[in-house]
Amino acid sequence: MSQPADPADLPTGGLKPLPMVIFASRWLQVPLYLGLIVAQCVYVFLFLKELWHLVTHAFNFSEQQIMLVVLGLIDVVMISNLLIMVIVGGYETFVSRLRLQNHPDQPEWLSHVNASILKIKLAMAIIGISSIHLLRTFIEAGNIGGPNATNYTTTGVLLQTLIHTIFIASAIGIAWVDRMTLGGTSKGH
Repeated sequence: MSQPADPADLPTGGLKPLPMVIFASRWLQVPLYLGLIVAQCVYVFLFLKELWHLVTHAFNFSEQQIMLVVLGLIDVVMISNLLIMVIVGGYETFVSRLRLQNHPDQPEWLSHVNASILKIKLAMAIIGISSIHLLRTFIEAGNIGGPNATNYTTTGVLLQTLIHTIFIASAIGIAWVDRMTLGGTSKGH
């Protein structure tokens, strides 16, 4: 019995003009993904700039200042990871297969990526980024009303905590709906 052909290998000549144009329109996303690659280059520059700032001021910074810069570096790395998930996962899911099956550097998650899994991974990445921002806020919030004034207010801290909680509830909701849609048969990824 022959195996079904890979859809990417099938000719599109049999499609009528309108379906062919609609199907080909997925390639309009390529410039968007290339733009995200440029944005990632900007984040690499930002990371190197902040790392240089940390190294050159290491003897002058307090422990709290070092912690805030390191949290900023972690934030940049997490945003960069989010960009990679969107670029690679989005391209693979919505534009064309990357054909990395035997490549030694293929990300583990890419072999089973689909729109549903990508949504959950993105939601978890956003929660991680929000957690870093919230941690930085809590560290700096210790100066509210003190001699070393901060830009944060009590209301601002509470609102940021509420937004973070909404992110968590949204991610739980997305995972719950996904599990219900698949009938509870999905494996954890």
